[in-house]
Amino acid sequence: MDTGYIVSLIAVGIWMIVILSIAIPLNRKYVVKENGKINYKKTTIYLRWNMFDTLTLLVAIYTIICVQILNFLLMSGATIENPYVQFFTNQSQAWVIVTVAYLVSRVSLTLKSIKAHLEDKEDET
Repeated sequence: MDTGYIVSLIAVGIWMIVILSIAIPLNRKYVVKENGKINYKKTTIYLRWNMFDTLTLLVAIYTIICVQILNFLLMSGATIENPYVQFFTNQSQAWVIVTVAYLVSRVSLTLKSIKAHLEDKEDET
């Protein structure tokens, strides 16, 4: 492994520590669990913008910047031997995967929460 890949792996590790240090306490504080399952009727965090959504937006912006820098480097003739190309290639791949995975899970959790709240409203009438 060359220098760019190693530095990129270190950067991904630092980012993941920051993200998990925000996500784990957020999950423990705001997600209501009963018998090990999420109670979507009592959990309202999925129905509003929260700190983790802001962090994910920042990661998405960072990913776009990495892809654009990579594009600029490749168009200027840099090859994979260039440590910057290695770094931005690895960063772009890692954070695209993380951002898409979060988007899919967030949409799923939001839809489950909406469904639980709508069923609750139908029970009242």
